[in-house]
Amino acid sequence: MPRTPGSMMEVARIQSEINRLFDNLLDLGKEDKTGGAWMPNADISETREHLVVKVELPGVDAGRLSLSVLGGHVIVRGEKEKLSFGDDAEMISGEREFGPFRRVIQLGVPVNTRQAKSVLHNGLLRITFPKVPNRRGEEVPIEVHAI
Repeated sequence: MPRTPGSMMEVARIQSEINRLFDNLLDLGKEDKTGGAWMPNADISETREHLVVKVELPGVDAGRLSLSVLGGHVIVRGEKEKLSFGDDAEMISGEREFGPFRRVIQLGVPVNTRQAKSVLHNGLLRITFPKVPNRRGEEVPIEVHAI
């Protein structure tokens, strides 16, 4: 069966979902049981100097958002308030997620967490981490001196 861009995109989507499930298994063993009613989608991209995490948070106020880093994972917590349609309105159909959420995202590369910058704009949270050189597993030259 030939590989087409569409089939490769589907494989990538499935792999992303599997990774997302495993990333959030961290929540099972922790004392903090503040999981959530929903889980926002996230993308990670990498440049030469930075690792960028983007999280979709439509309708989430920055004041109800908390970010932290623990053991190579960024933890995004918050709450999305349910919208009111008025006293005389009755909900007919609802597909949007509301309530508390917690998303644990594995960073995967060494970054400087103390210099991270985050911006929430139009429902998209962008967290930028400066990358640091990974000295583990890299070949390090040792100078030889003749005696």
